[in-house]
Amino acid sequence: MGSATLGTRGRLILCTAHILEGVSKAGQNTQEQASGLVLVDKDQGMTSHDVVGRIRRLAGTRKVGHAGTLDPMATGVLVVGVNKATRLLTYIVGHDKTYTATIRLGQNTVTDDAEGEIISERIAAAVSDEDIEREVARLRGDIQQIPSSVSAIKVDGKRSYARVRAGEQVELKARPVTISRFEIHEVRRENGGKILDVDVTVSCSSGTYIRALARDLGEALNVGGHLTALRRTEVGPYKIELTRTLEQLAQEFEILPIEKAAATLFPNRTVSVDEAVELSFGRTIPASHLSMDIAEGQTVAAFAPNGVLVALLEDKGDKARTALVFTAK
Repeated sequence: MGSATLGTRGRLILCTAHILEGVSKAGQNTQEQASGLVLVDKDQGMTSHDVVGRIRRLAGTRKVGHAGTLDPMATGVLVVGVNKATRLLTYIVGHDKTYTATIRLGQNTVTDDAEGEIISERIAAAVSDEDIEREVARLRGDIQQIPSSVSAIKVDGKRSYARVRAGEQVELKARPVTISRFEIHEVRRENGGKILDVDVTVSCSSGTYIRALARDLGEALNVGGHLTALRRTEVGPYKIELTRTLEQLAQEFEILPIEKAAATLFPNRTVSVDEAVELSFGRTIPASHLSMDIAEGQTVAAFAPNGVLVALLEDKGDKARTALVFTAK
């Protein structure tokens, strides 16, 4: 029987049954049906696109994406969304991130990291630990950062890295970023002290280029600098301890169910079955801030009484409107 002959009452009954049944019964989904996040510890040398391709094969679905590119040189946390959870990725991309890194002072490269050829060398022997700490301190907080020219930023519709590789001179505009932590762990003097390797931890806002930090630190010290190692250890609430390598995932595929993922990312609101049905049709319900202590404009995850993720909500006045609906048929 088609929905046209069911009428409104029939559609509501079917929708209610769908919500009560659950979108993803924990432990009962087939791998192909599962929606959730896969927390990958990316290997060095792989692109983020390579990882997505591997997860597509392991999950048995084409609907896979990632939240925030990691350069091939980098390792660590890459959050991958599968099926309906790809719709959460936009919200994850904007979270702060934490990295451990090694900055080499005394050399500049064309890419600001170890993958590019060295374009200049200056002896860094005269640079003291106190000099490094002074300039690192100036890079903490709210700063204006010019991204690396060899980056995926588009300039007049073309990727910046493509323009650089074509021999063009690219000058990107500075953008505001926040460096909430820039901590020095060790300074090692290499090559008779001519080169300094500085191990650091950086916590920063989305859109920050760690290799640009390395470049800017080197320039501030008048010796040049680039990144030789980078490992992402946190993306929002997702830490390196929760990740699995692709080799481990091939042996045992682990997925964080979409309900648990959403519950971690957003304030949680349990709605009634009637409210869940209304939301599944894209209708409004009373605003979340009327019953929850949340910041103005904060996105809320709405769950049915049985724990099924129904929708993401955003308040507008005294009504909560759906930003995304997960239970619509």
